Amino acid sequence: MNGAVEAANKNIKKILRKMVDNHKQWHERLPFALLGYQTTDRTSTGAIPYLLVYGTEVVIPAEVEIPSLRIIQEAELSDAEWIRSRYEQLALIDGKRMNALCHGQLYQNRMSRALNKRFKPRQFAPEQLVLKRIFPHQDEAKGKFSPNWQGPYMV
Repeated sequence: MNGAVEAANKNIKKILRKMVDNHKQWHERLPFALLGYQTTDRTSTGAIPYLLVYGTEVVIPAEVEIPSLRIIQEAELSDAEWIRSRYEQLALIDGKRMNALCHGQLYQNRMSRALNKRFKPRQFAPEQLVLKRIFPHQDEAKGKFSPNWQGPYMV
């Protein structure tokens, strides 16, 4: 779950960078960035997060000012018809969520197959010398010019 939050934050930061000229205005644009993030398709699920939560397409502010065909059609419905159509949308939400879940699992399988193609298994013999890789998030990583490897170590 933490990885999903980090990915979402990274994407929201990308959206904000495109929207602001300097870093002082980001908090004013954040609601618009969040709306954009919540109302666009995700590659991983093949669905819009807003649709999966609320069971309906989002009404963007421009559609309120200049009514779209969808808004006009909903405005012409009687209260009973609108409630019935909303109930039908909510009844279908479980199916939409299940489709998103299946799509997400297929997406994960495709991603793992693509990553596994690059993986090369290696066999090590006893008393063979090996180097240990230092990854950027480890404590041993001390900056740009620090070594990428530690060792040698004996297997």
